[in-house]
Amino acid sequence: MDSMEEIFKMQRGFVVKSDLARYPEDAEARVSALCTAMIHEAVELQRLTDWKWWKAPSGFDEGAAREELIDILHFVVQAAIELGMEPDAVLREYRRKNEINVRRQERGY
Repeated sequence: MDSMEEIFKMQRGFVVKSDLARYPEDAEARVSALCTAMIHEAVELQRLTDWKWWKAPSGFDEGAAREELIDILHFVVQAAIELGMEPDAVLREYRRKNEINVRRQERGY
């Protein structure tokens, strides 16, 4: 089992143990809720950085930043599952989009 397969397996196991009473019933609403969760986790990650130029720096807690990043990954993986994607499909889509992004950079995007 590769790393992505293991992550997807662990995510599915986590969901089985989760209280889904408030989790939306239809796929579109679930993806929307997961997007909201990703946004809020990204804000929590950003709050760990010294982005406020008007405030004295407080120091960067890399361990806490990693934890927030993994929180985001949980929701990204769950969104992939909700969209019917397996790890190989995620890799295919990543490669496809990466090629587009590389071409854009090569062309001065």
